[in-house]
Amino acid sequence: MKLHFKLLLTAGACAALAGCSTVSNTAQRLWPFGGDDERQAVASDGERVSILQFEDSVEVSSALAGRPFNLPTPRAVTAWAQPGGTAENAVEHAQAGEAFRIAWRRDIGEGSGRTSQVTSPIVASDGRLFVLDGRNHVSAVDAASGQVVWRHTITNDEQDRRGLFSIGSGGGENQGFGGGVAVSGGRVFVTSGLRVVSALDAATGDVVWTSTVDTPIHGAPTVAGNRIYAIDIDNQVIAFDAATGTQSWSFQAIAEPARILRAASPAIAGEIVIAPFSSGELVALRTSNGQQLWQQVLSRTNRTNALSEIRDIVGRPVVYQGSVYAGSHSGLFAAMDLRSGAPRWQLPIATLNAPWAAGDVIYVVSKAGEVITVNRANGQVYWIYDLNEERQRQEGGVFGLFDRTVRPIWSGPLLATNRLVLVSSEGEAVALDARTGTEQASLNLGGPAYIAPIAYNGMIYVLTDEGQLVAIQ
Repeated sequence: MKLHFKLLLTAGACAALAGCSTVSNTAQRLWPFGGDDERQAVASDGERVSILQFEDSVEVSSALAGRPFNLPTPRAVTAWAQPGGTAENAVEHAQAGEAFRIAWRRDIGEGSGRTSQVTSPIVASDGRLFVLDGRNHVSAVDAASGQVVWRHTITNDEQDRRGLFSIGSGGGENQGFGGGVAVSGGRVFVTSGLRVVSALDAATGDVVWTSTVDTPIHGAPTVAGNRIYAIDIDNQVIAFDAATGTQSWSFQAIAEPARILRAASPAIAGEIVIAPFSSGELVALRTSNGQQLWQQVLSRTNRTNALSEIRDIVGRPVVYQGSVYAGSHSGLFAAMDLRSGAPRWQLPIATLNAPWAAGDVIYVVSKAGEVITVNRANGQVYWIYDLNEERQRQEGGVFGLFDRTVRPIWSGPLLATNRLVLVSSEGEAVALDARTGTEQASLNLGGPAYIAPIAYNGMIYVLTDEGQLVAIQ
């Protein structure tokens, strides 16, 4: 059950399953990431797809199948300072990992376990990678060699004294999981499940300031201008002053106990914050004061799958050329106008990942393991590649009865040197042709990976669930 716990908090899922009359269909329905085939309906020429249609799915458009599309030229990425690379969570096309082979592996701290979880994306700046392991250790790692330059442990003395998160050995010492890092202006900003937000000197790891919050933060922060933005587990987005750590403002969305263990970071575009929540809400706020500008709810109930009641927007929203792209676990992926929030098109895709926008298209990975290439203008589909078609397996049955289908969980994509790079819960990294979806290469990472890879200075970096940093050249 480690995999189930890794990505799904079951506080609300159990209640959803208890009220479902179709749970007995097969064990596959119970497994949130083994995925039903969720492809059938397709948006046409900017029109909205009905989210009430029974058994909707996505299909390749006959008008676009086999047609070429534009991608930007690959460019060197000299900083990956935010969880999504930039504040908009849009990098376009990185020049990295051309040989697609392992350069080195390094252990950078604790991996996931019974009381620890590796959930934080890697960030990079000034020749260093900054990573957060499963036990609240922040490390600065030389990007060329993988050597640890400094390490700092995030603590909350008050929480330790109260003995919170004290399951198993080790008492309450720093057991709060989750959080993440971002780097800006010579500082590393760290959020934590220990209810603290900290700023560290990027050169030395020394603490600049620490601010306490009321609720754990499981997602990484986003930094823009003089503010840091983070979302706590009660669906409150908080803005902090980057110089002092003082809270500038907060916005409370609908609290939602049923959520995925992964947590998304906000996107920042100019004076607008795009905040995703586990309630399925996507809210645009003013960066100056947190005033709400617009709201959309990315929620779609599937009557054959009780887990669609988990509406969490797990992947980071992406802002690209005046549009916002985001999808939810419950099965709705949408393009919206940045200024008004008006939907441009919607597709019935359940996803756990941030989409990737580049040129004419946006790539999205369904929770069933399908890479779907969508025309950004109208929502029509160029091609679909099923990563799990040859990778799924049956297990758990007795004498051939009650088997369940197990499919790898995929994280990504990263568009690097004309290839889409994804990593899996089975410890595999794959490269697909970005124009056709043809699988070109595969690597053994040495351990499961649930966090999308990043590109930096010509290399691709992956953090595995066991706390190992892998460099791909």
